[in-house]
Amino acid sequence: MRAICLLSGGMDSSTLAYLAKSEGYEIIALHFNYGQRTEQRERNASRTIASLLGVAEFIEVDIGFLTRFGGSSLIDPSIPVEEFDVSRTGLPNTYVPFRNGNLLSIATSCAEVRQADAIFIGVQSQDYSGYPDCRPRFIAAFQQAIDLGTRDETKIRLITPFLHLTKSDILRTGLRLGVPYEHTWSCYQNNEQACGRCGACHFRKAAFAGIGRRDPIRYSPE
Repeated sequence: MRAICLLSGGMDSSTLAYLAKSEGYEIIALHFNYGQRTEQRERNASRTIASLLGVAEFIEVDIGFLTRFGGSSLIDPSIPVEEFDVSRTGLPNTYVPFRNGNLLSIATSCAEVRQADAIFIGVQSQDYSGYPDCRPRFIAAFQQAIDLGTRDETKIRLITPFLHLTKSDILRTGLRLGVPYEHTWSCYQNNEQACGRCGACHFRKAAFAGIGRRDPIRYSPE
């Protein structure tokens, strides 16, 4: 079995790659650079995880054209990254419009050429920031697009094992699999010490606190 794994170098995607490997898949890691603030740190994290996991192939794809559109604090330096606010309504400004749609389209092209059986993506719909391209119905619709938009003989499953899990659930899975979280990166804001205040940092810190474990990465002083 062969799988394309979307590997950003973050907590969820790294756990995902280890899980796919544990299920017997040969892993092709697909990493995207899209002009995000922490692009270099994410690239380094994903390469380290891929090396430790012993993936069959590591493919890095540049989709920096997203910065031409802007519309997100992750790819537009003029927009400050929002701190997590539990009372916020609506989408945070870290939402990159239709990012997962772009990523999955490219992953599907790669999967069809590499004759992969599956595409793994670490989206979740529990304790997350409300991004519309992480919702179950989006995943179901994209599976239909894969089925309709590839060769008749091509069979590619879109696998989302974390879709209905919490971050703490994902973390428990990763600790069982031996994921080296000290080499992962989640922060939206900083490349050196994690800011501890953005949405990604909030949910990561809450996951570790929720199971009574210490997060091995360094955070900026409060």
